[in-house]
Amino acid sequence: MAHNEKLSSQPSNKLPHYNFTSEKSLEVSLKTHIAKFWVQGDFITFNGVKNIRINAATFQHNKTIKSENCLLIVPGRGESYLKYQELIFDIFNQGYDIFILDHRGQGLSERSLKNKHKGYVEKFQYYVDDLDYFMKTFVIPTCQNKPFMLAHSMGGAIGATYLQQNPTTIKAVVLASPMFAIPSHGLPFFIAKALLNTGQFFEHLLSDTSWYFFGQHDFKKEKFEDNNLMHSQARYKLFTELYVNNPALQLGGVTFQWVHESLSAIDEIFLNLNKLNMPIVVFKAELDSTVDTEGQDDFCKQLHRLNPLSCPNSRPEYFKGAYHELFFETDEIRHQALSTTLNWFNQNR
Repeated sequence: MAHNEKLSSQPSNKLPHYNFTSEKSLEVSLKTHIAKFWVQGDFITFNGVKNIRINAATFQHNKTIKSENCLLIVPGRGESYLKYQELIFDIFNQGYDIFILDHRGQGLSERSLKNKHKGYVEKFQYYVDDLDYFMKTFVIPTCQNKPFMLAHSMGGAIGATYLQQNPTTIKAVVLASPMFAIPSHGLPFFIAKALLNTGQFFEHLLSDTSWYFFGQHDFKKEKFEDNNLMHSQARYKLFTELYVNNPALQLGGVTFQWVHESLSAIDEIFLNLNKLNMPIVVFKAELDSTVDTEGQDDFCKQLHRLNPLSCPNSRPEYFKGAYHELFFETDEIRHQALSTTLNWFNQNR
């Protein structure tokens, strides 16, 4: 794609050809050349806010010189960098050094509650502070140029907040299925808010720990037919096996505290859109039910008016037939999302 071309609102079928891992070869690839690549990474820990241990990983082509091509990956809720092996491998092979962390309370990072399955954060800002420390300590000193950012789902909200507080550190951004609104499942917002407030009231009155939000529960394996994350049976099989075989990665549903903090963070993102001055593109999955995609539309409409470099045509990139996990979808959708990501970065160097 030429440097001055704009991405269309519908991803183009004429994207440059990239070589990515396929569903057919993935299981073998993970045991062979991806496994060989993976052990060359640096797996680190650091203390985040309140001394919570944060686990992270970096993958560099040459550890003796500063990289000209850095990518920061900010995962979504419940994810670990171990889930991202295929994606990291594919992007690394396009010439990028990769930096990724497990957010507090999930993945390999330390958890705050006795029930380690509960999706909990004391303050949403702690996610951002952990990311800021990771950037300042491990990413910026390693990179010759500003890194790019690829953030998914809850990571999109964390990444956007980080960018508003640190507007000069990232070159260009892809927000994939970002959490800019939380589904209320048909309930009017004021009723959903009242339920949240009522739940929190009784939680604070009766308990010294955060309760699960209504309908949430500990981790359990779901059948492929019941999942709403990805259409790729091969990738779903490997994803579920990873979590079943590694209990330390397992995370259940969200708590009242997580919902409260996330809604407050989303409000702050929209109040501070004028601080997002770098090129940002948003990916919207047509069949996404994990987040409320109307928030992605609102974000792009408002941001494009403030920053014409972002959200071409005032709307997200639209991925027809896709579930929430664009980078774990069937090959056709995944390759489209990956190619569009790389083209966005190339366009905004």
